[in-house]
Amino acid sequence: MATIIAVDTEDIRFPTSRELDGSDAMNPDPDYSAAYVVLRTDDPAVPDGHGFTFTIGRGNDVVCAAIRALAPLVVGSDVDGLVADLGEFGRRLTHDSQFRWLGPEKGVMHLAAAAIVNAAWDLAGKLAGKPVWRLLSDMSPEQIVDLVDWRYLTDALTPAEALDMLRDKVSGRPERIERLLAGGYPAYTTSPGWLGYDDEKVVRLAKQAVADGFTQIKLKVGADLADDVRRFKVAREAVGPDVPIAVDANQRWDVPDAIEWMAALAPYKPYWIEEPTSPDDILGHAAIRRGVAPVKVATGEHVQNRVVFKQLLQAQAVDIVQIDAARVGGVTENVAILLLAAKFGVPVCPHAGGVGLCELVCHLSMFDYVAVSGSLSGRVIEYVDHLHEHFVDPARIERGSYVAPTAPGYSAELLPASIATYRYPDGPAWR
Repeated sequence: MATIIAVDTEDIRFPTSRELDGSDAMNPDPDYSAAYVVLRTDDPAVPDGHGFTFTIGRGNDVVCAAIRALAPLVVGSDVDGLVADLGEFGRRLTHDSQFRWLGPEKGVMHLAAAAIVNAAWDLAGKLAGKPVWRLLSDMSPEQIVDLVDWRYLTDALTPAEALDMLRDKVSGRPERIERLLAGGYPAYTTSPGWLGYDDEKVVRLAKQAVADGFTQIKLKVGADLADDVRRFKVAREAVGPDVPIAVDANQRWDVPDAIEWMAALAPYKPYWIEEPTSPDDILGHAAIRRGVAPVKVATGEHVQNRVVFKQLLQAQAVDIVQIDAARVGGVTENVAILLLAAKFGVPVCPHAGGVGLCELVCHLSMFDYVAVSGSLSGRVIEYVDHLHEHFVDPARIERGSYVAPTAPGYSAELLPASIATYRYPDGPAWR
């Protein structure tokens, strides 16, 4: 019987600010970073569990400190019991009475919980010999429902309703799995759209994205209206009238600003506006959605927990739900959010990019397709082509779609050389 004997954590940072990769209106100089976790056991025959949560540099050390604070809730756990009840394991981390006082279920402690939960799912997948999307997709409806923390949700979705939805999709699971293995999951790319790129680079990368098979791209907006109109115009001319171009303001605007800004961009046919205002402002999102229609409203990258997602859906404030694999409570809470989105009939188009987010979130979308929504209609996963070379099982794109992972686990494991090089502040990349 194996036992968890250590929760190791590393502060890993990549100096992406040097080339302005990831730059946007609110985050002009991000250094994509991972508060990285390894769950270690006392049995050499049992694999380690790897996980992380994502930040953009400063503050990554604070998340690592929070992970170390949660470690006593994990060390000493029986591995068999942990992987047999991953719902209970997640609730153990998020329901601790004293840590909840710092949240509850939000902020640094919730990011830390996400990193540990993600590592536990990686461990569970490796023990089962399955990628996490298959591990989830092979669960019974009852097992999936048992993962969810139902506190605060039952006014919008009950366990019985979730069971009915999941049972309705059971019969088509094998065919959908075969579809994913054969053709992957549709992706779009943000690589042409970082705010720090000049027009020539935007045009070149936009054309390359379409040539590579992507059927949608995204541009960052929100710093300067005249610049945004010009950049959108050149991007639209580069890809033609029929390729959807989403835009992302990264929470930059007040509600009236968002409506006015999108009116100025309307001649160039924006597909959705992402994070137009504060992620906590449910009523603001609803007002923006009314004000910019037929442009869609998308959000979720910085939504703190399942309760805020519930309210966004209840208020009809979003057209697109954007989960983040390294936020909320990791895999387990994202299962609850996928169920909520399915109940309200809203497609899920995850946030990715960052460091490792593409690797993780494709597992969640593939599970959603196989077992929850059963649909690819209106659904795409974000893709950004950088930092994948640092992972043992990197995300792969073919013909504009994510290739379904086949390696056991959650695709979260960094290469030892990358950990050594980019460890902050003593790794060679930082010295």
